[in-house]
Parts: sequence; structure tokens; C-alpha cells
Amino acid sequence: MKILITGKGGQLAWELEQTVPNNLDVASFDAEQLDITNQAKVNEILIAYSPDVVINAAAYTAVDKAETDKETAYAVNEKGSEYLAIACKEINAQLIHVSTDFVFDGTKTTPYQTADTPNPINVYGDSKLQGDLKISQILGDQAAIIRTAWVYSAHGNNFVKTMLRLMVEKDQLGIVYDQVGTPTWAKGLAQMIWALVAKSGDLSKYHDSGIEEQDVLNRSTSSTPIYHWTDAGVASWYDFAVAIQELALKKDMLDKAIPIRPIPASSYPTPAKRPSFSVIDKASAEKASGVETTHWQQQLSVMMDELKLQEQGES
Repeated sequence: MKILITGKGGQLAWELEQTVPNNLDVASFDAEQLDITNQAKVNEILIAYSPDVVINAAAYTAVDKAETDKETAYAVNEKGSEYLAIACKEINAQLIHVSTDFVFDGTKTTPYQTADTPNPINVYGDSKLQGDLKISQILGDQAAIIRTAWVYSAHGNNFVKTMLRLMVEKDQLGIVYDQVGTPTWAKGLAQMIWALVAKSGDLSKYHDSGIEEQDVLNRSTSSTPIYHWTDAGVASWYDFAVAIQELALKKDMLDKAIPIRPIPASSYPTPAKRPSFSVIDKASAEKASGVETTHWQQQLSVMMDELKLQEQGES
């Protein structure tokens, strides 16, 4: 089976490359090699490589910058997704597309289900939703959409690595306590995606087709399976930061602890509004992939072991 991955160099694409099953022929393309906003280039690459499955890990993810850089955000997240879907339709390839919890407004107090109606509250979330919609309209059950959140990895820039740096540089930190979700180790997400690929002969077979769901994208029935995936458990950004410091001290990745204060989001204003609650229900993804979620603290510990080894190798 031939797999094409977009977004090479990003956290998820990197983890997909590290965990690729032996029986797959995989090619990864970065933004220079495959600019998904260039329809002619998308058509050229996909026709030339002729993959069975495309995994779209490319996205514009600068949440705050997107508020003023709308044109680029929609070009990548909406038009890029549309162009990939059109090309996949042309060559009869399946598309696994990675989306976000930011399609929701955060007003719920129980985990978001795949059938809940999206209502994004920032440009990033809306641009991703519009891309999801285009994929659903073009490909139907020839695609699968995976929503995830709070992604981190030993590769690239992310909250974990930022916190570790700031815990060395600062005397204390104030971290938001009233935005709640669940961290996601990109390696765990990658492993779940490969499990889905293994079942890609019929991605929709494992969708909850027994219930006529209201399509979360266009409020009509849809055949596009949508899955939610993060690690297990719930955390605020404050909880996440505290756990990072505790583990870093145990693993001798930090010399000393610094005070970490819980602060309200209102004390840390950002250009983009963020959902106050974005916990998502993973049941359909676990059923579809056969992979069970692992608690975020356990995943974080394993990732930090990996990061420590990586840093020791670089020194």
C-alpha cells in the first residue's frame, strides 16, 4: 500500500514517519515540495505518486496570527484541503485529514461528541471547519476526519518544550487554569492513524452508522466518518505545566522547581479567543482503530524520556 503524507517537518508527520509499519510504502512532502495551496502542484504530485491513502498533516496552526493573516489561514486550511480532496477523488485515493477541537466553541461541560454541532470562535477554527466541509462534500466516505487537540512531540515547537525552557529562564510562571482539554502526544495519534490505515479498505465501516447522525459539518446526513482523538483524561494548561515540571524534576531535566501560579485566561489576553472547554470523546476512534487511549500523564512521561535521550545525544 502506498501512503502520501503532507506536512513533513511538522510534529505529526515526523511521528508518522517514526512509527510507519514495515509493509507500507510511504512518501512525505513538506510545504516546499508540496504546497497544498497550489492546485496544479497537488494534482501533479498525487498523480505522479498515485497513493492509496493520503494523510493530510499539513495545516496553518498559528492560532493568534490567523486573526490578522486570514487569507493564508483559509488558503491552507480550506483551499488546501479542497485541492487534496479533488485530487484524491481523481485518483481514487482515500484521505485521512487531521482537524481540530477548535471547531467547537467550548460552551459544553461534557466531552464533545463527533455529532455535536461545530461553532468555531476564532479564524483558525473556522478555517479548519471549512476545510472539513469541503472534504466531506467532495469525498464522502472516501475520507475520514480526525479531530485532535493540544498536540506535542519531542520534535518541533510545542507547549511542553516551551515550558521546560521557561522553567529554566524564569523565576515563576503564571499559567491559565480555566481552559480545559486534554494533551495529545503526537506519537500516540500517529499510531492510531496507522491503525486506521490498516483498516482503510472501508473507513466508514466502523462509523456509528446504526444511528442516523446529524452531520456536524453541514447539518445534513453525511457519510464521512469523523473521529476524535486525544490522550485520556482531562487537564487545564496549569495542570499540564505542573505535571511537566514534576516529571522534569524526577527525570533530572530541571535543577530546581519554580512557583507556577494558576491565572484566569482574562489575565492573559490573546488575539484569538479560545474554547474554555475542549475535551472530546474518543469512543468512536477507539472502536474504529482498535487502539485504546492512554492517560495523558503517562504519555507525557514517555515522551519526556524520549526528549531527554534526544538532548543527551545532541550534547
